[in-house]
Amino acid sequence: MADRNVLGEELQECGTDPLTGFYRDGFCSTGPEDLGSHTICAVVTADFLEHQRSIGNDLSTPMPVYGFPGLTPGDRWCVTAANWARAYDAGHASHVVLAATHEAVLAIVPLDVLQRHAVDVPGDLSGLDG
Repeated sequence: MADRNVLGEELQECGTDPLTGFYRDGFCSTGPEDLGSHTICAVVTADFLEHQRSIGNDLSTPMPVYGFPGLTPGDRWCVTAANWARAYDAGHASHVVLAATHEAVLAIVPLDVLQRHAVDVPGDLSGLDG
């Protein structure tokens, strides 16, 4: 069965430049080995990146040994549900691509919160629950 997004549809690709996802396949897929639940497809902002650095999750500094180029504002990245929620609670949430955000995140972050930060709002909202 295909992974589903928070809209109940097939999970879409989050990004390949840089290549993201827990499995480094471009998707915010998750599984039992993904203890951090890298399920939110974020379009990062400078504010979000600074907040992440301040909580010990430096996403800006390149780490060549891991093939990680470091993120810059506008990049898409599969972030952990918990760290995104921390940023949200602190007023520093990033944008979210709903079509590429895995449904597993709904156990941690409500859909209405994600929708408020969505950058890919579908034309027909009738099927969405708030």
